[in-house]
Amino acid sequence: MKLRPSIAAGIVALVVIALVAHGRSSPYNNYVLLAEAFLHGHTAIVWPGAYIDALPYHGAYYIIEAPLPAMLLMPIVALFGGANQTWLAILLGAVAIGAAFEFGERIGLSRSTNAWICAFLLAGTDLLWSAMLGDVWFLAHVAAVCFTMLALAELAGAKRGWLVALYGCCALLSRFDLVLALPIYAFMLRDSRRALASFGAMLVPFAAFWVWYNLARWGVWYDIGYTAWYHQDQAGMPTGSPFRLQYFPYELWSFFVQAPQRTAQFPYLVPSLSGVALTWTSPALILALFARKPLGWVLPLAVATLLTAGPNFIYYVNGFAQFGMRHALDFEPFLVALMAFAVREKMPRFGYALIAYSIAVGLWGCWYWNAFVRAGS
Repeated sequence: MKLRPSIAAGIVALVVIALVAHGRSSPYNNYVLLAEAFLHGHTAIVWPGAYIDALPYHGAYYIIEAPLPAMLLMPIVALFGGANQTWLAILLGAVAIGAAFEFGERIGLSRSTNAWICAFLLAGTDLLWSAMLGDVWFLAHVAAVCFTMLALAELAGAKRGWLVALYGCCALLSRFDLVLALPIYAFMLRDSRRALASFGAMLVPFAAFWVWYNLARWGVWYDIGYTAWYHQDQAGMPTGSPFRLQYFPYELWSFFVQAPQRTAQFPYLVPSLSGVALTWTSPALILALFARKPLGWVLPLAVATLLTAGPNFIYYVNGFAQFGMRHALDFEPFLVALMAFAVREKMPRFGYALIAYSIAVGLWGCWYWNAFVRAGS
């Protein structure tokens, strides 16, 4: 039996991520704690201490990150009484690459070009770095990339509306800003009333869950978690929203200017703890700007990029303790899809060079964090 190329790509990614992760178990296992809470019929966690980010609210502690990864962990936690959530990050990272390869196959990329694009998504972005660590914040990003790529692959294939909505909702229940991609998915299904109807129908149970989840935590139908966290965070303010235009210059600098730092000792060039701009880590993203056709894909993908990037450019923190710019993972699947369309006919020589450079920098970042930041973990 011949192995499907996208499955083979996922298996290769699984092996690569697992090797780079070298069996670590994240100490920031917020999602395991949340899975345990769900299994006991409540939304507040048993808080083990200050190393776990959890919002104190009315005498209990709550995880403010989107809950889907915890829901995926529930069967394992139920069976074994616990879990290594890094393995979920590894698995979702592998599925993301398999879905990306399937997307490339469906739009007509050659196998070799598809491999280059998928290698960039894995190691030329923060995907590999996030998946190898598996911390709560990073697992959320990996899950969001995974389900966004699955949604895009479905849109490039059978375009089943209910399945696109399922993947899209799973992505937004991993990273909330991806709710802004849902209208774009609906627009891309506009030629089929049946697909649009099933898309809308699938949104209903997710919306009902979200209202219930907020009522269970906060007593109101909407989410106050990130705002309440902002009010008690040293980097935040006691009132108002964590999304403000005053943070735009800082985010602009973070995403496009912040460079590695020189040191007098080995390894002589080190990433700042607050990250490294995309300019230096992922310059191959510029290929997305060369996508011109088909307009039915290029324009929606461009709008989806802008919509999902928007909140990250006015947020009060840039992701902090990170390599690269992890918040970019929320919109990079759309850019990677644009890259694929840009090189569908031919990959330019500078494209190979930029992808190779991005991958090399990504591997350097993983090595640095393994050797110096998380050595021994």
